[in-house]
Amino acid sequence: MGISDRFARRIGRGTLLGGIAVAAAGTLAVTALAGAGSALAAGKSAQAASPAVAATPPAGGYQFVELGSHNDRTFNQLLGINNNGRIAGYFGAGVPGHPNKGYTIGAPYAQGDIKSENFPHSVQTQVTGLNDGGVQVGFYSTQNNASGVNNNFGWYFNGSFHKVVFPTGNNNKPTVDQLLGVNDHDIAAGFYLNGSGIARGYTYNIKTGKYSLVTEPGAPTGGKAPNLSANAINNAGAVAGDYTTSGGATDAFLKLSGGAFHKIAVPGASSTVALGVNDNDTVVGFYTDGTGGSATTHGFIWRIGGSLTTNVDDPNGIGATTLNGINNEGDIVGFYVDSKGNTDGILAFPAF
Repeated sequence: MGISDRFARRIGRGTLLGGIAVAAAGTLAVTALAGAGSALAAGKSAQAASPAVAATPPAGGYQFVELGSHNDRTFNQLLGINNNGRIAGYFGAGVPGHPNKGYTIGAPYAQGDIKSENFPHSVQTQVTGLNDGGVQVGFYSTQNNASGVNNNFGWYFNGSFHKVVFPTGNNNKPTVDQLLGVNDHDIAAGFYLNGSGIARGYTYNIKTGKYSLVTEPGAPTGGKAPNLSANAINNAGAVAGDYTTSGGATDAFLKLSGGAFHKIAVPGASSTVALGVNDNDTVVGFYTDGTGGSATTHGFIWRIGGSLTTNVDDPNGIGATTLNGINNEGDIVGFYVDSKGNTDGILAFPAF
């Protein structure tokens, strides 16, 4: 999308923020419930689920479902899921004439269960996270420029929409500020870009209006601080995200509320990024194998203690899967790129 993507600055993916598709396959058939698409239809009558799609069972123990709006079958990303099964996402690639449009969807995930969620008077909106109390977060843009360079402003919704921008005199031009997750204590996580284009992760307390930077312990501060994005937060205050190491690599992390910092790096990967975390300190995200035109992306699941599951890929998107959010039941949301080049939202259930 034209709204600057939290990932675009690292892997040149798209113009707006995108979720990372989750995880691995199970032995069950994959059922396409509410087909992927980019245009969200508010007030449209419910439609029947699509027929089941046969799936090759990959590793990871997950059953995958393709999910999204039928109004645009070319681009859907699902970015967050709460413990009630409600999902946050958006459609639209963010290129000129194809803006991001935010939505949420709840069970049973028919087209009539989709609700449009867009910041008032915005040109583009993404819904990136939601908690169990109905608070939502995301970011929006007032632009959809041909250059793909657009401003971004964070927002939260708690009955009405509110703009959030980290208070600094050293903002990127245009402003890039995104809220990416929120816990049940109404504390959101996100990042902004400073005047040098470096990401600074932070948390924002919706109830008190207090901002707090998220940093790597022992890393330089001020202008020499490394690139770091806070992408998700759980109810204990643990923050998941990604950062640039002293050696220049992009690795994922989980920072516990007490300050313990866990580095997450898939062996042999060119980059690892964490996008979601639940209350069990289970982290999901994606990693990249290779670089340039030969690069592939795969979902991963990391559990506190160091257990790592790789190649958690939708069977229809092997080599092009991103996992973006996980709830306490282990349900995962994300997206993949299919053989036609479409971006399809996915919901993955543990295949017990």
